[in-house]
Amino acid sequence: MTKNIMQQLPFPIIDPHIHQWDPYTTPHAAASAVKLFGKHPKLLNKMVRLIKPKAVIDTIGLTEHLTAPYLPENYKRDIGHYQVEQIVHIEASWHEHKGTGVVNETRFIAGLPFAEQNIQLGGIVATADLRQKNFKQLLQLHQEVSPKLRGIRKMASFHADKGIHAWTDEPHLYCNKKFLKGFEELAKANLSFDAWVYSTQISDVAHLAKTFPETPIVLDHLGTPAGIFGKVGKATGQTAQQRDYIFQTWKEDLAELAKCPNVYSKISGLFMPVLGHRFHLERKLAKKDELIQLAAPLIQHALQCFAKDRIMFASNFPMDRVSTDLVTIIDAFSDIVQSYDEHAVKPVFYENAKRFYRL
Repeated sequence: MTKNIMQQLPFPIIDPHIHQWDPYTTPHAAASAVKLFGKHPKLLNKMVRLIKPKAVIDTIGLTEHLTAPYLPENYKRDIGHYQVEQIVHIEASWHEHKGTGVVNETRFIAGLPFAEQNIQLGGIVATADLRQKNFKQLLQLHQEVSPKLRGIRKMASFHADKGIHAWTDEPHLYCNKKFLKGFEELAKANLSFDAWVYSTQISDVAHLAKTFPETPIVLDHLGTPAGIFGKVGKATGQTAQQRDYIFQTWKEDLAELAKCPNVYSKISGLFMPVLGHRFHLERKLAKKDELIQLAAPLIQHALQCFAKDRIMFASNFPMDRVSTDLVTIIDAFSDIVQSYDEHAVKPVFYENAKRFYRL
């Protein structure tokens, strides 16, 4: 028998997209349910499924990874033998939005014990609603709380299929006049912007990038082509013909977006259930060869569009944990990038994130 040899990278990784939370101590989507049923995991799972809309449950797949704390020690465990030099925390739906409540997420993240895990908190991407009159004040407060503030994310994912969860309250948030007015403050502050949309909205990100050509913008999760791997929502990705249309349209829109020189993209979030995966339903984790088969066409096209200098690997953990583990993702994605261009591996897994987030 031959032993499995662990894959290595000859440098430490920068992971520019992880989420940290603790539903027991912070304003979190599942905080109420956790406080009531946290000692009874099966009952907690049932209650969360009853409380939350079906579209949310279908989008995230399982509930266990959301109702449990995800803190530096949990991430350290997930990264396995791989070395991570720095991480960037991306806002994670902090549920305290009145007044200046969102600033407390930045305060919470800045106080987490990353150093105990030999990982550096490189940056924080906070949230705030750019449409709000107090957006400029929120930016200043985030910066006062932590010098590691690097940017803002305001999710705009909204799908025509009502069975796919909307992460915002309007379909074209990034084109909203009040939003664009707020974005002027972000641009003046020399901060970056994390854009998250479904693939049907990629043109909205292009509109934003052209309106603010000096502001660095990164498209999270390659624009999340919902239903590309299988049925989601009420009627998305049901047939091979529909899935091919999603893929082809995504390819064209991503190529068009990549013409904006201020836009980067993250190869991340490719194993969230909203793409149409079924691994979580079978209660199994995808193996490396399955990841390569599914993700290679997406990653190769992204590299073709953005070249090796404007694409960055990111884990999106723990959100993708429902389909596979993080070590297997890094194994598979680094193989895909290596086979596309051996000179792209270090830029994609280290250099580009360092440059984009000014780490």
